[in-house]
This record gives sequence, structure tokens and C-alpha cells, in this order.
Amino acid sequence: MEAIRTGTLVTPGATLHHEVRGSGPILLLICGGVYDAAGFAALAATLADNYTVVTYDRRGNSRSPLDGPPEPQSVEVHADDAARLLTAVGVTPEEPALVFGNSSGAMIGLELAARRPELVRTLVAHEPPLFELLPERDRWRALFQDVEDAFHKEGPGAAHQIFAAGLEGGGDGEHAEEGQQGQDGGEAPGGPLDPELMAMMGRMEQNAAFFIGYEAPSFSRHAPDLAAVRAAGVRVVPGLGEATAEDEPYARATRLVAERLGAEIAPFPGDHGGFGTDPAAFGAALRKALATG
Repeated sequence: MEAIRTGTLVTPGATLHHEVRGSGPILLLICGGVYDAAGFAALAATLADNYTVVTYDRRGNSRSPLDGPPEPQSVEVHADDAARLLTAVGVTPEEPALVFGNSSGAMIGLELAARRPELVRTLVAHEPPLFELLPERDRWRALFQDVEDAFHKEGPGAAHQIFAAGLEGGGDGEHAEEGQQGQDGGEAPGGPLDPELMAMMGRMEQNAAFFIGYEAPSFSRHAPDLAAVRAAGVRVVPGLGEATAEDEPYARATRLVAERLGAEIAPFPGDHGGFGTDPAAFGAALRKALATG
């Protein structure tokens, strides 16, 4: 197995931990929620024979510390981070990158395509939770305002409870990502937890407070400029899990993205966290989505 090359990239306000594996066209994987680069490790391993796969911890999460105290995050700043990382690993307008984003990572990917289209050849946007596109956006605005208020008054535990209750038991993808940790890895049959997995789970637990207090509320208010994405000419493939319920907000948002961009939805195995439950099948679907068109 080829060694993983790790590095750090200093950006305005943060230092980003990133990992590179494999060879071929550059493929950036942007995680969402509480995940970091390790959450994509199994998927990246299935893709490294065909691509130079770049993964990273987004600012404020895991091994990518902010320069100062925590503050509300913006999709625009995270998209700028992704652009700087692409440039750092050798992407140029002459050789633009392939990009895959899951959940809020898909939101970042769409913003990247709008802001820096010369760096992106194809974007696969898997289930972006774009609440501002939905007809009941006022309900989501009120929910996330309650989440943010609870975080600052009572702490992350209270904020998570309001979040889960407002999402009728955690049906939203970002909340599901947090619960997915114990399902994607966990204890091997008849054996103890792998040390690397234990370390990742510890980081995810720390990331959860940052997510609920400083990312989810502000990200939920983000409205993508899909007209700019379409005008930029970047090929966008919306991705939707075959096991994702049709009425989930991120499923409905994905269909709206496809409609407004005139794009065809690519099916993926599993649900919102399918890349973790079956990385081989998910990787095969991603290869197909990247190659088609």
C-alpha cells in the first residue's frame, strides 16, 4: 500500500491538516459535519489506484486549528480553504481538479465551483443540506436560531437536544453523521477497537461541539448561487443515496439543485453516510459519476 503523504497548509485564520494518497488526476474529497480526513480513509483507499486523492480536516475541526477562538463559520471561507488547498497540491486552470463533497462538504463544493470555477473540472455534490432552498425555510431558520441560542446559554448538549427534536428524531443528514460514527467503524468482530479508529472517534466527539455551535447554525443560512455555478460551466453531478428517504430535507435539496442546474442525479449506494458503510461500492459509483458526461 502506498504511503499517505501528510502536510499542513497555513491559510488566513487557520492551519489545515491534509493527506494525499495515490496517483493520477487530483480528486479532492470534502467531508461534512463532524468528520475529518480519517472519515474518508476507506473511500480514499478504494480510489487511490485511479486518482491522487486529497483529504483534509476542515478548519476548526480535529487537526486543523483556528488561529483564534471559535467563531461562526461561513461556507465561503471554507470554499476559499478548498481552493487554496487545491492550488497547494498542484491544481491549475490548465489541469483542474475533480471534487467530491458530502453533506455540508457538498455545499462547500458548490461554493467552490461558483467562486473558483477554473480549479474544478467536475463536482459531485452528495446530498447537500441546503435548507434555504426548501419551501419551509422559515421553520429551519427558527430551529437553527433556537439551536444557536441554546448553545450559547446552556452548552452543546442542550443545543444537540433541540436539534434532534426539531429534526423529528435526527432525520437530518448532519445529525445522522454524528450517530454514524459507531456504525461505520466500531469494534471488529471478536476484537478490540483499532487505535486509529479510537483516535478518530475521539476527534469526532470534540468536533461535535464546534459543529453544533459554530457551523450548523451559520451553514444552515447559506443560499448557494446556483446561477453562478451554472454560468461558470463547471460540470456538477448531484448525488443521492438509494437508501435515503425521499422526504429528507437534503434529498429534496439535492433534487432542487439538479433541477436548477439542469443536471441528472447520480445514484449512490446507502444513505447520507454511504461512503462509510460500503466504501467499495460507493467508490465505484463515484468513479462512474466522475467519468460520465
